Amino acid sequence: MREQNFIDLFAGCGGLSLGLMTAGWKGLFAIEKSEDAFATLAYNLCGNRNKQSFQWPEWLPQKAMTTGTLLRKYAGKLEGLRGAVDLIAGGPPCQGFSMAGLRDPNDPRNTLTREYIKLVRIVRPRFLLLENVRGFQTAFKGKKKPYSMLVKERLEGLPEGGYTVHSRMIHASTFGVPQPRARFIMIAVRNDISQLEVAPFELLEALIPAFREKRCLNGHQTSVSEAISDLSTLKKNLIDCPDSNGFKQIQYVQPECLSGYQKLMRLGVPNDYIPNSLRLANHRESTLEKFEYILATCPKGKSIPEEARQKYSMKKQCFIVLHPDQMARTVTTLPDDMLHYEEPRILTVRENARLQSFPDWFVFKGKYTTGGNRRKQECPRYTQVGNAVPPLMAEALGVALQKLSAQYE
Repeated sequence: MREQNFIDLFAGCGGLSLGLMTAGWKGLFAIEKSEDAFATLAYNLCGNRNKQSFQWPEWLPQKAMTTGTLLRKYAGKLEGLRGAVDLIAGGPPCQGFSMAGLRDPNDPRNTLTREYIKLVRIVRPRFLLLENVRGFQTAFKGKKKPYSMLVKERLEGLPEGGYTVHSRMIHASTFGVPQPRARFIMIAVRNDISQLEVAPFELLEALIPAFREKRCLNGHQTSVSEAISDLSTLKKNLIDCPDSNGFKQIQYVQPECLSGYQKLMRLGVPNDYIPNSLRLANHRESTLEKFEYILATCPKGKSIPEEARQKYSMKKQCFIVLHPDQMARTVTTLPDDMLHYEEPRILTVRENARLQSFPDWFVFKGKYTTGGNRRKQECPRYTQVGNAVPPLMAEALGVALQKLSAQYE
């Protein structure tokens, strides 16, 4: 079977692209507006740093840009790709649809899906892969149809020829990711392609056992400790964090015994390789006291009881102490949503990246955190990780899409 290629739109730091490349897809280029997130994507997936690399076209600058800029400046070049692209993948920004957010129907980020469809009309790929949050298929207040239905109708009715659309809610934990992370997945097939022998999500479901077994993740859901126990600070030397003055990190030493998941995350790196983004938070004494009290008195894997909330005037509702033998809650863009299961601290960027299934060789660029109004312009490391598609989930989708494509070879 010939090598299949893809374009990644709204690519973030590259989680979806990494998964597709690992599954054997060839990346053409990726579009991401955040300079911080694009710097991470470019460092890891462009050039010769590893075998998984975009085959970037000469006509497109390798820099951060919006899909609007792509359409405005490079429409002619995109038309030259018509019929030569197998897959357009991407997850338009989900904040406007998230059930955890304001769900503003007028959020300008919601309209980016229209740009996605414009690009589909120009390039006419064989397949589409669209990822978003659960709220993408829930109607806004006062609206009759969810946004997912509007997108489906537009794709089915394209004047150039429509697509047959399949969609389902998928949990990342199905593929061994140590968090549930329910996501809306839409797979579309161009109508001029012959009829499917097996539907996309039937293919995906059928490959799960073999996918997990090959990666030594079969048998049970991956727990927090199976994902991050080797990154604990207990009985570890602390050293200066190389990319952040005044902060400490562990001097990583690979233990003799790793879980199957940890072996997967360490695959391809030397035993003495120290992953980046291990910076530990500099908690104030009052914060340490609070975290120590919570660890000693509050149940793990559940929301903090009201008594502890009142004692420390805690307004944050989603704060949780991780349970070492359970999955994590869904990783978010905020570093203070989860407390380590045995240490009075929040997780490092790398620990969150492990929970998202980013391999240890993957390097994150930019600031660690930001705040205030800067959150609208900047995309620090915690945000990059929280916004990403888990690469392990993306890899499984990529394998299923390859099998889907093979029906037409």
